[in-house]
Amino acid sequence: MTKSNTESPASWHRGYAPFDTTEWRALEPDCGPFVDLRFLASLETTGCVGASSGWQPAPVAISADDQPTVLAPLWLKSHSHGEFVFDWAWARAAHSAGIAWYPKLLVAAPYSPVTGPRLLGAGAHTEAAGQLIEAIEHRVVSRRLSSAGVNFCNDTDAALLRQAGWLERFDWQFHWHNPGYRDFDDFLSRLRSKARKNIRAERRRVKRDGWNFRWVDGASITPRLLDLVDACYQTTFNAYGNLPSLNREMFAACARRFGKQFLVCVASQEDRDQAVAVFFRDRERLYGRYWGSLKDTRDVHFECCYYQGISYCIDQGLTWFEPGAQGEHKIRRGFLPVRTISFHFIAHPGMRHAVARYLRAEAVALNDYRRQLDRLDPYADVSD
Repeated sequence: MTKSNTESPASWHRGYAPFDTTEWRALEPDCGPFVDLRFLASLETTGCVGASSGWQPAPVAISADDQPTVLAPLWLKSHSHGEFVFDWAWARAAHSAGIAWYPKLLVAAPYSPVTGPRLLGAGAHTEAAGQLIEAIEHRVVSRRLSSAGVNFCNDTDAALLRQAGWLERFDWQFHWHNPGYRDFDDFLSRLRSKARKNIRAERRRVKRDGWNFRWVDGASITPRLLDLVDACYQTTFNAYGNLPSLNREMFAACARRFGKQFLVCVASQEDRDQAVAVFFRDRERLYGRYWGSLKDTRDVHFECCYYQGISYCIDQGLTWFEPGAQGEHKIRRGFLPVRTISFHFIAHPGMRHAVARYLRAEAVALNDYRRQLDRLDPYADVSD
C-alpha cells in the first residue's frame, strides 16, 4: 500500500485496490458485503468511484507493527449523492451563510444504505478507534473541510462516536425478520387478513400474467444475463431522471468476486427475461440492492424484490432481509421499522449549533412518525 500522507498515528491512502484482503478480513470478519474489500475495490477498479464521481477514496488506518488495527472506508465527497443520509438542507444553509459545505469527509459504503461496521476493528481496539476518530476530526480542521460523517454505523461505532461528542442522527428503514417460518404460507398466517389478502392478490396477478422467476448466483451467471442486469439498471435510473452510479463492469466484478453471495432474481414472461432484482447475502442476511425492468411491471416489482426475497430467506434459513431504503409501503408486505444511525462532526461552531438544533426537531418528528408506523403493523393481531 502506498501512503499519500502520514499524520501520526494515522495513515491515509489514495485507494482500496492495494489493500490486502487477509488484513482487511482480520479487522472485521463479519463486516457485511458493502464495506468488504471486494465491494470497495470493485467500485474503484470499474470507475464507479474516483475521478469525477464525487467519491474520492481516502481510507484511513491506525496501525501497529505495520499492520492495520482499525481502518475506516473514508471518502472525500464533492456532493451528497449516493449517501442515503440526506444533508442537502444543511448544505443549503451553509451556502446561505457563506460557508462552503463541499468538500467533506464521509465514512460510508457508497450507494448502499446498509447498517454495519464503519470503524473496522473498533470492537477489539477501542483506543485505536478513538485515535482514528481524532485523526478524522484533525483532517477536517487542518484541510478546512466542512464536516465528516459516519453513515449507517453499528452499535460499537455509535458508542465511540457518541463518546467523542459527534452529533447523532437517526432514521427508519423497513426490514423483514424470519423467526423460523416453515414456508411462505406460514409467514402469511402471521399477518392480519387484509395484509394476507393484499399479498395473495398481488401474487395471483403476477402468476395470471404469466411471469416466472428464477435465481442465479455470481458463480453461474452468464455474460448475457449480466447484459440484462446492466440494461435493466440503466433503464430504471433513466426513467426516473437519475444518473446511473454503477456499470456492467461493476456487476461483473461483484459476480466474480462474491460468487454465491451475489444473486440475481430474474423475471421472465413468454420465455423472455424482462426484469431483475440484484441481491447480496451473508451468513444471516439478504440485501436487496438494485431493481430494473424493461417494461412497466408494478406487481412484478413487488414479487421480484420482496416476495421472492422472503421465500429465499425462508428456504435458506436467513434471519433478516433488508430490501433497501425508505418505503413505508413495505410495512403491509411484512417489513417493520428498524432504526438506522449516523454521526456528524461539523467544524464551524455556528453551523454545528444550527445542525444540532435541526436534529433535535427532526428527532421529535421521526419519533412521531414511528408511532404512526406502529399503527400499521401487519402482525399486530392475527386473530382476524
